Amino acid sequence: MRPLVLVFTATAFLITVVFHAGVDAQGGAYATGVLVLITSAAVAVTLSARRQREHGKTAAFAVISIVFAYTTIANVAERPDGVKIAACFIGGIVAVSLLSRLYRAFELRVNHVEMDQTARTFVTDCARRTIRLIANEPDRRDAEEYRDKLAQIAADNDVPVASDVIFVEVQVTDPSDFETDLFVAGCVMHHKYRVLTVSSSSVPNALAATVLHIRDHTGRRPHIYFEWTEGNPALNFVRYLIFGQGEVAPVTREILRQQEPDRKRRPHVHVG
Repeated sequence: MRPLVLVFTATAFLITVVFHAGVDAQGGAYATGVLVLITSAAVAVTLSARRQREHGKTAAFAVISIVFAYTTIANVAERPDGVKIAACFIGGIVAVSLLSRLYRAFELRVNHVEMDQTARTFVTDCARRTIRLIANEPDRRDAEEYRDKLAQIAADNDVPVASDVIFVEVQVTDPSDFETDLFVAGCVMHHKYRVLTVSSSSVPNALAATVLHIRDHTGRRPHIYFEWTEGNPALNFVRYLIFGQGEVAPVTREILRQQEPDRKRRPHVHVG
């Protein structure tokens, strides 16, 4: 809350200086804000009435919306100070939000990890040898998808025991959720492939939290295997910031590096 309060305070001082504390200028901004709010409400009610097939109310609300829309446009044309002030607030909030997102991009962002009995069985069984996880972006989820993924990872990384692996799949929920609780569920796909599934707002954060939990649960350092993401790295990083997907491998590795500074305890990350 503190950064947002500081942004609002700084913007208020800026507006006071720019408009010379003019009551009339700030009154125009207030009028613009109220008109936009009422216009938005009128449009929302119109759409609601249309959805409910109330044709008489839809026509009446549409007329009201048009009147308020015309009034808003006329007010903005006559007193553009309101739009300028609003732009200051919007610009400040967007800038601070982007900086905050960049600053906290590599935090773990997971409060708690829980695994069901099947997932724990998979991990405990592999812990007797070497825990090898394959990050897979779920698509068709048919036998061919897992077979091709396994063959690709084995070829790129020279996995010695191709059959003794566990796939990890992350379903992205709402990317705007910054912190989440993870529930890792295990299942056997096509009577052959062991798969861990988890839902999260971000793929790299979920994978990092999962492998750290597996390490703490078994006392063994797991190996996780990725394929390089196709496309421009900068654009992929922007995709990660906005949608929680993109540069999965390097972001996962960076999150692990920040969460576990000791290289001797840090899970292994392989990219091919």
